[in-house]
Amino acid sequence: MASDAAPATAIAAGSAPEPAAATEARPLLGMGLSALEQWAQQQGQARFRGRQLHDWLYAKGARRLEEVSVLPKAWREGLAATPPTGASDWIGRSRELHRSVARDGTTKLLLGTHDGLSIETVGIPAEGRLTVCVSSQVGCPMACRFCATGKGGLQRSLAVHEVVDQVLSVREVMGERPSHVVFMGMGEPLLNVEAVLEAIDCLCSDLGMAQRQITVSTVGVPRTLPTLAERALERLGRAQFTLAVSLHAPDQRLREELIPTAHAYPIEALLEDCRRYVAITGRRVSFEYILLGGLNDQPRHAAALAQLLRGFQSHVNLIPYNPIEEEEFQRPSPAAVESFRRSLQERHVAVSVRASRGLDADAACGQLRRRLTA
Repeated sequence: MASDAAPATAIAAGSAPEPAAATEARPLLGMGLSALEQWAQQQGQARFRGRQLHDWLYAKGARRLEEVSVLPKAWREGLAATPPTGASDWIGRSRELHRSVARDGTTKLLLGTHDGLSIETVGIPAEGRLTVCVSSQVGCPMACRFCATGKGGLQRSLAVHEVVDQVLSVREVMGERPSHVVFMGMGEPLLNVEAVLEAIDCLCSDLGMAQRQITVSTVGVPRTLPTLAERALERLGRAQFTLAVSLHAPDQRLREELIPTAHAYPIEALLEDCRRYVAITGRRVSFEYILLGGLNDQPRHAAALAQLLRGFQSHVNLIPYNPIEEEEFQRPSPAAVESFRRSLQERHVAVSVRASRGLDADAACGQLRRRLTA
C-alpha cells in the first residue's frame, strides 16, 4: 500500500500530521450537547432539536440523518443534499467492511472511511467489562518493527467523529456498553493530539465514561508529553486518563533496533519528559514492554529495566509478543514471561502481564487491514 508517511526527520523535529481541518460544516458526531443546540439554531431550528440530535447520536446510535425521525422531514432532506466536509452523511459514521471474531469473543472490525481508506478497532470482552481499542490515524509513521500497522506507513490522521464512531460501532456489534477505551490501535496518538483530546471529551461528556477508564498509548514523540499534559488540563479540566509509554527496551541501542524513529528521541530524554508529565498532571505513567522471545526478555533486560525506572512513579505492563507475518520475532515462553515479571517485582517495580486475546482473529494491530487490503 502506498504511503505518504512523514520522514523521520520531521518526526524528530516534533512536527505532526494535522487532523482533518475543522470547518463550519463538520459531521455532528463528536459534538457535545451545547454545540448541537447551537448548530440547530444556526440552521434555523429550535434549540431543542439539538437535544434530540444528541439523544439519537449517543443513546440510540443513529447511523444516518434520515434515521432521526423526530426531525422535520424537509430539514433532513435539505441537509442530505449538502453533506459536510469529511463525511458522506451529517452523522459521520463509518461503514463496516469486515468483522473477525475470535474464540474468546474478541471482535475486530475493519471500518471504511468516507474517502475509501480503512481503520481497525477491537472490542475485547472480559468479565464485567468491555474494552475498545481505537485507532487515531490511518496507518502509522513510527515504523515499529513488531507492529503490522507500521508496515503500511501513514495515510492521514483521523477526525474526532471517526474516533468516536469506533466506540459506537463496537457497542452496536457486541450489544454491550463499553467500559474502557484504549488508544492503542493504528497510529500515534501524540501526532493527532487535538482530535484525541476532543474524542476523550466526547466519550466522557456524551457517552458517560470516566477519564480513568481511558488510556492513551504513545511510542514517544519529542517534546510532546508536556504539551499533552498542558493541553489536557486546558481542554478537559483535568488529566486523569492513563498515559502508557511504549518502551519495549531498557537501553537506547535495543530500542532503536525495535523502533527506528527512536534514534531521534534518546531514552533519557523520553523519561525526562515523562517526569515532567507526572509533575504537571500528578498522574503516574504506565510503561508498555513487549516481550520478544530471546531478544529483550532475558534476566539482564529485566534488571536493566528496573534500574532505568528506579525512583520513577510508574507501572510496567508486560505484553507477550503477538506474531505478525512480516517479522521473525518469537513469542516468549510462559516461563520467560513469569521470570521477567518476578524479576521486576523483586526489584520493587509495579508490574502486570497483559493477557493475550484474539490470537486466532488477526488481533495484532494492523494485521486484519493488511491481509484484506494487500
